Amino acid sequence: MEERAPVVAGPGTAGASASKGVAPSSPAQPITKIGAQATKTVRTGIGELDRVLGTGIVPGSVVLMAGEPGVGKSTLLLEVASRWAQLGRTVLYATAEESAGQVRSRAERTGALQESLYLAAESNLDAVFGHVDKLKPSLIIVDSVQTMHAVGVEGVSGGVAQSRAVTAALTSLAKSTGIPVLLVGHVTKDGNVAGPRVLEHLVDVVLNFEGDRQSSLRMLRGIKNRFGATDEVGCFEQTSGGIREVADPSGLFLSHRGSTPDGSAVTVAMDGVRPILAEVQALTVDPVAKNPRRVVTGLDSNRVPMVLAVLQARAGQRTNDKDAYVATVGGMRITETATDLAVALATWSSLHEQPLPAKTVVIGEVGLAGELRPVPNVERRLMEAARLGYKHAIVPRGDIEPVEGMRVHQVGTLGQAIAAVSG
Repeated sequence: MEERAPVVAGPGTAGASASKGVAPSSPAQPITKIGAQATKTVRTGIGELDRVLGTGIVPGSVVLMAGEPGVGKSTLLLEVASRWAQLGRTVLYATAEESAGQVRSRAERTGALQESLYLAAESNLDAVFGHVDKLKPSLIIVDSVQTMHAVGVEGVSGGVAQSRAVTAALTSLAKSTGIPVLLVGHVTKDGNVAGPRVLEHLVDVVLNFEGDRQSSLRMLRGIKNRFGATDEVGCFEQTSGGIREVADPSGLFLSHRGSTPDGSAVTVAMDGVRPILAEVQALTVDPVAKNPRRVVTGLDSNRVPMVLAVLQARAGQRTNDKDAYVATVGGMRITETATDLAVALATWSSLHEQPLPAKTVVIGEVGLAGELRPVPNVERRLMEAARLGYKHAIVPRGDIEPVEGMRVHQVGTLGQAIAAVSG
């Protein structure tokens, strides 16, 4: 009988044979000796999408766009396909969600019909690869990764094994050919990408397309990006003619009117690194029940009652005997504490039926002692407000650089902020 040498586990081998190392494909080098590679990108022609991607789509990359059903993922990617095809590039749009006729109808409605945009209603991944071999496209869109089926892999479409196999095969295709692949993905009730977590690891970029069905606003956020930052946000509006990018989103979140009514305060929120003007409205009325109500829309429902309590305890404004309704305009959702002062002053304005001064923005966090605390990126917020024509700002005290065309009032407490707007 042949004698076998014992296996000796070395560092990192976890019990595997360490008798011979695998020949390296290239010599290891000091990182300082390796030349940097500039990442080439191709612009989609949709500025808000390019902003979130970095500067565009990287050849050979795989981008997963996730979102709830009906939010507009397919419509946005169909627009990408159309813009791409307008330049004479061949695009393959593989759909397992809809028939080719349904996609054609949507393309006609949104103005996305192009000669070099090819539709393939396929759920078999091998068939999709056959179209790729024949057409040699410069862009592939797959709608969706959860409805594609890989032959020879057990499980149903959308299951763990199938989703992993489909994504891995498309990623391998992108890397070997240099053709970028855009995938449509679904999300769970918790807002996570449906399917195994490995999907997010396999792809290069993960984008989340989100929005409330009751609002036309859509926000595109970067969750993962191997080629750029993930703190950019793209703004879109869903219209009857498709998805329209909104290069200056502040107008969506401000009510258009000539005068400022009572119960309204304008603030500047940060969405990623992007400052966006938003309007907070408050309405205070006599209670209809024994216990006053606090109804909050678009803001932190736990924080707003706290701000109202501070408004009464530290600034002498009676809120505990009123129903209070506080909301943002345009369906915007804000969770950062920088909007505390806007909530407080909008409520004060409603209580006294006195509008805040025109062309004024208010920014600041309210503490339990009634103090105002500085917030990040205050200069960037103020510059955005000044760009849109606002002349006055009320902010917490701090080391703030002057902003051209704007008078900045720095205050230390909520009471001082009220005095600044009521004088």
